[in-house]
Amino acid sequence: MIPVRRLNHAVLFVRDLGRSVDFYTRVLGFEVIADGGQAAFLRARGSDNHHDLGLFVLGPTGRPRSRDQVGLYHLAWEVDTVADLATARRELLEAGAYLGESDHGATKSVYGTDPDGNEFEIMWMLPRDQWGEYEHRAVVRPLDLEREIARWHEG
Repeated sequence: MIPVRRLNHAVLFVRDLGRSVDFYTRVLGFEVIADGGQAAFLRARGSDNHHDLGLFVLGPTGRPRSRDQVGLYHLAWEVDTVADLATARRELLEAGAYLGESDHGATKSVYGTDPDGNEFEIMWMLPRDQWGEYEHRAVVRPLDLEREIARWHEG
């Protein structure tokens, strides 16, 4: 058994490196660690990783994966507060990248897509001692973000 601790970073193929770097820095707040022309490496704010996301350019002929193909469905980026989740929803809507939102019990999520159609999740996790019945369950329900903010927002 390999003692995996956590996911360290993700790597995506993209058609236009500049467009993708702009999206992930402007909308998700990543910072560019290295940009070599054919690849870029980005770090999320507050991350302890060298990089959280690698972007490798395929060029304009790169074909997007369709939803009926086997492969990665989405990446999930965690935020610190439920208020940050509301900010994420607003930013994704403003960027035209919003796909939807869900309540998964122990986590609350909004979903988006990057310029190449790569889907991602922005999620906030309840404090572990509040998971309750969701410790060993996963649900998909409509998210009432305003209710969650009223319940969990500090300050």
